[in-house]
Amino acid sequence: MDLSFSDEELAFRDEVRSFLKDELPAQLARKVRRNERLAKQDLEEWHTILNNRGWLGQSWPKAYGGAAWTTVQQQIFEDEACAAGAPRIVPFGLRMLAPVLMEFGTEAQKNHYLPRILDGSDWWCQGYSEPGSGSDLASLKTKAVRDGDHYVVNGQKTWTTLGQYANKIFCLVRTSSEGKPQEGISFLLIDMDAPGVTVRPIVLLEGTHEVNEVFFDDVRVPAENLVGEENKGWTCAKYLLLHERTNTAGVGYSRAALDHLKIIAADQKTRGVPLAADPLFAARMAKVEMELDALATTNLRVLSAPDAAANAGPISSMLKIKGTEIRQELNDLARRALGPYALPFVTESLDPGWNGEPIGPDYASGVTADYFNNRKITIFAGSNEIQRNIIAKTMMGL
Repeated sequence: MDLSFSDEELAFRDEVRSFLKDELPAQLARKVRRNERLAKQDLEEWHTILNNRGWLGQSWPKAYGGAAWTTVQQQIFEDEACAAGAPRIVPFGLRMLAPVLMEFGTEAQKNHYLPRILDGSDWWCQGYSEPGSGSDLASLKTKAVRDGDHYVVNGQKTWTTLGQYANKIFCLVRTSSEGKPQEGISFLLIDMDAPGVTVRPIVLLEGTHEVNEVFFDDVRVPAENLVGEENKGWTCAKYLLLHERTNTAGVGYSRAALDHLKIIAADQKTRGVPLAADPLFAARMAKVEMELDALATTNLRVLSAPDAAANAGPISSMLKIKGTEIRQELNDLARRALGPYALPFVTESLDPGWNGEPIGPDYASGVTADYFNNRKITIFAGSNEIQRNIIAKTMMGL
């Protein structure tokens, strides 16, 4: 594989940089760089800017309104957007549900939902995990019973990210108890404002209301909202998780975190010299930077290979494991580099409009919150332990 960008790719990178310079609101980039909490309107603003440019559905086919970018183009955009301080693109509709609809949905479902994902009419959240059914997803218990032209849904989902903003949720539900657990699961699209749906917040360790519990009490869902065949939803679920785990590699976010770490290490001192010059700390920084470079190369290599789809399962697991471990190591190094500035964590300082006394230098903002929040990334989308089992079974025959 040629690791150098082609002339066309370099031109595309210049186009992305110019776009970010002209179109990314400075106040929004400042919030991201300071790790301040983003409001719903912040995320919607960036969503709209990208959609107006035609750059929102980056991997989508042009027939569905997408940009049809190559893997390299997508990586270039992520790297440049993260470096510029752009907010993350909320993935649930764009990068998780949309590929499932394109692969398994009816024409009516594609024609209705895909344009609404792009224009922001629908904000989707994910209904996979349940209490006691996280990494062991096939043990889920939320039931959907067919009643004429509707399903009646009862059960509970948890860790529903940004569910407080969503008007739609895609859910795995149990429609049969016969045979293997995976054989009785269906993939259902549910309105969050339907009678019987209740959302309760879960406040995380760093004080963020990012995730939720969602309860379903006799919620009636039109049968036409079933994606794929009844009792065949496990196929949809696995397909979706491939996209989620690959996106979790987060190369661009880790590059931005590494740049931030270098700023901290150059300013903070130990024994009178900058941390960046301390042999032990510098060695840890060099190690994680080399691992990140290797991950970036591997990410491009495997995803652009002609047979990538055939090996997508174990590949996505590998990228998820390494990407999340690198991200956590960067968070840990930044926290250590801050020393005492990492201790007095005031959660309100990350809220918009907070005017309290700053704790430490500007680059200390949000580092501790980021460290706590990202403890979860080696767990969600299937814990890293489960991903190692997938690799062992599919690639090593164990």
